Amino acid sequence: MADDGKFRIEKFDGTNFSWWKMQIEDLLVQKDLDVVLGDKPEKMSDADWAGFGRKAMSVICLSLPKNVAFNILKEKTAKGIMDVLSNMYEKPSAPNKVFLIRELVNTRMKEGTSITEHINKLNSILTRPASVGIKFDDEVQALLLLSSLLDSWSGTVTTVTGSVGPDGFTFDQIRDLVLGEDVKRKSPGESSGELLHVGRGRRNSRGSGSRNRQRSQSKTRDSSGVTCWKCKEVGHFRNQCSNDKKVNIAEGSTSDEEVTLTCCEESNVDS
Repeated sequence: MADDGKFRIEKFDGTNFSWWKMQIEDLLVQKDLDVVLGDKPEKMSDADWAGFGRKAMSVICLSLPKNVAFNILKEKTAKGIMDVLSNMYEKPSAPNKVFLIRELVNTRMKEGTSITEHINKLNSILTRPASVGIKFDDEVQALLLLSSLLDSWSGTVTTVTGSVGPDGFTFDQIRDLVLGEDVKRKSPGESSGELLHVGRGRRNSRGSGSRNRQRSQSKTRDSSGVTCWKCKEVGHFRNQCSNDKKVNIAEGSTSDEEVTLTCCEESNVDS
């Protein structure tokens, strides 16, 4: 990556020449060196022209990898370098067209890639064939986007293609629809899995509430006629006994048979 301290440009690796060319030209403008890509101004001295040209060549060459730079070793001007690269990578030749079309039709969204990143990449690839005279109408570009999505988007693709009107659709429409669907998928409560989880939670809550109501009802049963087996008084259960904290040791020695019998009586009255 070429770096002059302020701007960074990815080195041209033989692909996406139009994008690299645009960046280089903009960088030369920032450095006031773009003048060398045209004819020499009449008022500029030969020394200044040569100095600007050498600096521009340096900027361009530093943004080229070794395997590409070998192609421009004989060039003596910045304009000559750009012309050679344009003829090699931008000229509408058959090999260039085949390469660009192959790159386009083989573009697929990768697992783990965000939908925004994928659309940006596809947009970049769609602009390249135009540099060699190949143009796609809007609907074809939209279809290329749909066909490049992961299998997990098949439901969305089916819905979209099944609702096409007589006028077809545009790339912008499909792009916005896909981005909107992506937002929904990321939103809490939107996925079927999350909805299922919520539904189960409701069912469990209903069941728990029913059991809680049953427990509550059992606690509020009428205690009239019930004899507390601890203090022998009528009108409350054992766990409601106010004399529980002052239990007589003698009462605590009640025989197991007596306790069992009293419990049975209490249970019968309770029922």
